[in-house]
Amino acid sequence: MALKVNNIFVNLPVKDLEKSVAFFSQIGFEFDPKYTNESATCMIIGDHIFAMLLVESSFQGFITKEIADTSRTAEVILALSADSREQVDEIVNRALAAGGKPSNDPIDHGFMYGWSFQDIDGHLWEVFYMNQDETV
Repeated sequence: MALKVNNIFVNLPVKDLEKSVAFFSQIGFEFDPKYTNESATCMIIGDHIFAMLLVESSFQGFITKEIADTSRTAEVILALSADSREQVDEIVNRALAAGGKPSNDPIDHGFMYGWSFQDIDGHLWEVFYMNQDETV
């Protein structure tokens, strides 16, 4: 039997929680106040997908390694599927207008279109649309 879990919580270290909340709010994300305090918040990405934004000192309490320096290294790319090419552009343009940085130029593979940005803490986000009716 394949393993299945109920939810996914991605934990991300942030330098300034208030600025991160403002950034992601401008993109259109909402937050669960039940899981929010001065050192963390729960960003709602989907019905069962969440990002815990933790100030670096709180994040460090969960790990024994160093926090990655996102100005020099990448540890993960957070990939979000969109409903259309237009929604990909809308999300990335909102992120850039909110203070994010470009990561890669838009990539068009015909059946799949994607564009990426870096959030204000340097985490990489890839937004993509895949036409399920076309095959690779």
